[in-house]
Amino acid sequence: MTGERRGTPGVRAFVAIDLSPTVREKMRDIQEAIRRTRARLNLVDPSIIHITIKFLGEIEATQVGPVSEALSEIMFSPFDLYISGISTNNDRNPRVVWGTVGDRGECMKLFEQVETALMPIGFPREMRGFTPHATIARVKESDPSLMQAIRPYRLENLGECHISGFTLKKSTLTPTGPVYDTITEVVW
Repeated sequence: MTGERRGTPGVRAFVAIDLSPTVREKMRDIQEAIRRTRARLNLVDPSIIHITIKFLGEIEATQVGPVSEALSEIMFSPFDLYISGISTNNDRNPRVVWGTVGDRGECMKLFEQVETALMPIGFPREMRGFTPHATIARVKESDPSLMQAIRPYRLENLGECHISGFTLKKSTLTPTGPVYDTITEVVW
């Protein structure tokens, strides 16, 4: 489903839940603490921190309409989630530092509905499993000081967000980091 396959311009897209500005601001404070470690990190701009429900990758421009339409038909009830602490994808060899999501399984249910909605239009189910999280940094080179800096935030509640929808976003990669534009917003 890449734009290169048929020669049409592609769109790098993903389905996401946006977090409240208050929660993202608290994540900025934690980024400052981990920035001072000896690990080499790429910090995510706090204004774009989100929970990725499904990364679609590079899709053909002609697929944007059908994807938007399929997502718009998802019926879901609003729910609350909170960021229950800071963790990594792997404590021994971390590649991602993230906010852990507490949500009574609601993000997983939404993920399943997104998977089901997109499968008929050619998007295969995710085989790696799904763990809802909000990435705050990507680790280029780890250092024990990183895990020491994260330890005080492991169980820190960073706030609650009321979720009443999700978005289909376009990602444009730039030298200063990704730029996200909302293609479709689905509100329940």
